[in-house]
Parts: sequence; structure tokens; C-alpha cells
Amino acid sequence: MIIGVPKEIKEQEQRVALLPSAAGQLVRRGHSVLVEKNAGVGSGYRDEEYVKAGAEIVDLAKDVFARADMIVKVKEPLKSEFPLLRKGQILFTYLHLAASKALTEALLKSGVTGVAYETIQVGNRLPLLEPMSEIAGRMSVVMGANFLAKYNGGSGVLLGGVPGVLPGRVVVVGGGTSGVNAARMATGLGADVTILDVDLERLRFLDLAMSSTNTLYSSEANLQELMPDCDLLIGAVLLPGAKAPKLITRAMLRKMKRGSVLVDISIDQGGCAETSRATTHLDPVYVEEGVTHYCVANMPAAYARTATQALTNVTYRYVELLADFGLEGACKKQPALSGGINTRGGKLTCRAVADAHGLPYEPPL
Repeated sequence: MIIGVPKEIKEQEQRVALLPSAAGQLVRRGHSVLVEKNAGVGSGYRDEEYVKAGAEIVDLAKDVFARADMIVKVKEPLKSEFPLLRKGQILFTYLHLAASKALTEALLKSGVTGVAYETIQVGNRLPLLEPMSEIAGRMSVVMGANFLAKYNGGSGVLLGGVPGVLPGRVVVVGGGTSGVNAARMATGLGADVTILDVDLERLRFLDLAMSSTNTLYSSEANLQELMPDCDLLIGAVLLPGAKAPKLITRAMLRKMKRGSVLVDISIDQGGCAETSRATTHLDPVYVEEGVTHYCVANMPAAYARTATQALTNVTYRYVELLADFGLEGACKKQPALSGGINTRGGKLTCRAVADAHGLPYEPPL
């Protein structure tokens, strides 16, 4: 199979979908790997490393798309890439289709087989989403602490406090991978941390595993009660493949102190706050209701080298399966892969995305 790795074109997206070592493994298995020129530079991987691994460097993205049987990316295609997709081609990347009807319709029109990292589920886990959720969760506290600084328009609260001064208060909505990593980072800084979730078994586990973190059942009433004293609010809500529910209302934010910060990790699925809208690394924040909103849709790109390594650790085995056996053969070898198929031959094959956009659903296989 011919595997294509285009350079990411989303603003400030520095990650790359395959490490040179992974490209080399595919070549040794008899496949061809096409890498767009400078695709890995943002993550610290030079073209020479890919050539040494046996990959071919291609000057233009359109040639990578035209020649490749499977396109492996990090982020969803942008408008300029829509015409490059074609029927019978596999697109393997983060798609987050529930957040964009335009992208969904473009993939359906192209006929491409869109396989999304974020909807491949093994048991109760989303293994291809987890490493990016870990990075985003940890990063959310770093960014939140930064924008609480007075020179950034924040309230001037140091999350860890100092002797004789109470620490800042952090509220994390969602006890999944990103939420737990956010809570761990905030607790490590010495903040007063409360994590909310609707799964009581999950809360019991977190209570045992993170004894210095407060756990609370996630309800509108409990959130309302926490808002007046909250310095950093982190939205870490996830419904696999679906649009994030708007759990944080404008009315809740009005109760927060001026200069407090909201980091909405869920923004790539539409955001979990009523006031959230996607921002970029170059212009990451805006203020509404006196609260600084940080809503960058590709947070892990800030730490591109770490993120690229962590992503390839979990995606490579699936890339190899798809390359060796094709879509149907790979799904027989690893049935969880079928859950990643969001579009195929002009049909929408992910129920959560179909429900989000009111479009007809068809089984993937």
C-alpha cells in the first residue's frame, strides 16, 4: 500500500502523523511511504531522517493525496484539502465530525473512507485519543495558571498560594482522561481542586486514587454552587464521537470572579460552555462575562514533539493493520477499528455524528 503523510496546514499545527522510525517499519513491511516536504520539521524531524528510513519526500500536498491509497494525518482536513480526497481512499486522522457539518458533508461528497482516531473504542477506553487528552489536561492547568497572572488580564491568583495565603480554587468538569490529568497537575501545584463527574463509580475510584482532590457529583446545582469561588474552571467533557453538551452556562460564568479563567478542552467537539468558541495558539483567549476563555482546538500542538511521539505510539499499530490487510481485513483482525469508520463511500457510518447533524446513518461494514 502507498501511505501518504501530508504536512499539517491548520494554524500553528506542528505535529506530524508518522515518525521516521514508523515510516521505516512500514517500508520494511513492503509498503511505500510518501512524506510531504518539511512535514516533520515542526516536531523536530528533518526530511533527511525520513529519506534514511526509506520514505520518499514529495514537494506538493496534492501529489501526496493523488498517489496515496491511505492518508495519515493528525488533524481534520481543511477546506483547501477537501478536493484532494477521493472515493476508495482511506483517511486516518482525528476528524471530530460532530463539531462540523461542513466537514462531514465534504467527506461524504468525496466518498473517502474517513477513519477517526477519536471513535476507536476498546472496552471503555479511547486509546487513540488518550495521549492527546493527557497532554491537553496537563496543559490546561499550565495555560490557566498563566492567564490568571495580572499581566495577562487575570485576577492575580497564584494557584498554589503561599504560606499564610489560601491556594487558588480549580474546578474540573469531567473525570475522564483529560479531567484527571488536569486535576493531577492542579493538585501538584498545590491548588484546591474539585473534580465533577456523573459516574459515581468513577468518582469512587478518583476518591481513592487522588485523595487530595475533592470529588463531587456533576449537576447544575453543584456547579452553580462552586462558581463564585472558582479561579480556574476546566471543561473536560467527552461523549465519544458526539458533540459536547453545554454544561457550563452563561449564567454560571456571571457568578465567577472577574479575571478568572475557563479552559475548554472540549472545544474540538464544539465546547462544553455556552460561551465557548474555537481559538488558535496565536490568539488563544478572549473575555466574556469577565472570564478569560482559553479555547484552542488543537492544544497538544503546542508541545509538538512530545505529542507526535505519544500519538505515533498508539496509532502506528492501526496504520500497520490497515496497510497490511486493507480496511475490511484490518477490522477482522482488530474489530475495534470498525468503530473508527465515520464515512465510507458517501455514507455516514458513525451514529453519534449522524445524530449530531440529523443525517441518515448506515453501518460501516
